[in-house]
Amino acid sequence: MKPSILISLAALACLTAVARADVVTDWNIVADDIVDASPLTTPEANRVFAIVNTASFRAANAITHRYGGNPGAHPASEAASVDAAIAAAHHLTLSGLAPMQKAALEAAYASALAKIPDGAAKVAGLKIGEREAAATLALRANDGANAAETYRPFTKPGVYVPTGIPAVPQWPGRKPWLMKGATQFRPVPPPALGSALWARDFNEIKAVGAQASSVRTAEQTAIARFWETRRPTIYHGILRSVANQPGRDVTQNARLFMAAAQATDDAIIAVFDAKYAFNFWRPITAIRNGDQDGNDATERAAAWLPLIDTPPHPEYPCAHCIVAAAVGAVLAADIGDGPTPLLTTTSASAGGAARSWKSIDEFVQEVSAARIYDGVHYRNSTEVAVVMGRKIGALAIAAHYSKP
Repeated sequence: MKPSILISLAALACLTAVARADVVTDWNIVADDIVDASPLTTPEANRVFAIVNTASFRAANAITHRYGGNPGAHPASEAASVDAAIAAAHHLTLSGLAPMQKAALEAAYASALAKIPDGAAKVAGLKIGEREAAATLALRANDGANAAETYRPFTKPGVYVPTGIPAVPQWPGRKPWLMKGATQFRPVPPPALGSALWARDFNEIKAVGAQASSVRTAEQTAIARFWETRRPTIYHGILRSVANQPGRDVTQNARLFMAAAQATDDAIIAVFDAKYAFNFWRPITAIRNGDQDGNDATERAAAWLPLIDTPPHPEYPCAHCIVAAAVGAVLAADIGDGPTPLLTTTSASAGGAARSWKSIDEFVQEVSAARIYDGVHYRNSTEVAVVMGRKIGALAIAAHYSKP
């Protein structure tokens, strides 16, 4: 089967399932399938989810006024279907942002609309959803994502360098959702190569992150493989663990997905700003050149390989780690003083296997550890990224959780 056919079947299945919490989580699964089947890079996918989920929240809140807004614009006498509004918001945004999955999207949209009774409420909801989607798309139309790429590979004339171009070098120039600018949380530089901290990180990942490591345990390898995927959809199962809890309403869930998506998109802007500012070498480069870093405590391993393929961008800081911390901060604010449900998600890079965590910190810490086990990030890089992510998460909380 073609991917689009497979995705349309998955989308239809999720919209007909009876166990979903509400239309927000239903559409989150549809959007996950559509984006995962698209050729979007991971940073591009994060941008798409931020736009889609912002439009979805705006559409829901324009009707329910759960978190402010202007009730006079849509008085109670003008009843509107929230389900129709959220469906329309997803349809319009995804149509423009993932056009290659048109067949899957149209099938999911038709299925969703068929479940909503015809009438004035449906029509009103569709209009509101389309309006808020158009407004959100216009808001982000010139955010810098489509800026011309100007990355210049570092070399001397006539000297060979690997020919892959690093991912989204234009991303530091994007307009954030929450931050004042891409540099707002730029960290201090990575450790000096002559330092004890550098030697610690070098030797740790050389041992535990090697493809043929003799010290990495089977459980650590499973964790590494689980978080090998770079797709942002791996975090959405964790969000749904909270959204699917009893007693929650549709606008509350729309806010959760919006806040997490905006924090994630800003986290990627911030981390790529730092990556290209510091241009720090990956373990596969550092360990094969351990005799040239000026540190007697680091020894070269000429044939060293990481457990997984090294991502196509500089090392410092860790992108997975900043995202996990930002999502974790939003989750903590959303849950508040209530008990944390079992957080669960699945991973395509682990064959669809599921993992669960009893606390947010446990999940965030596992993501950081995984990137060391993978052989692609140093410990200091993971720690720095978590601090950055929590700061960005705090901005999302201030912007979206100031009202009950």
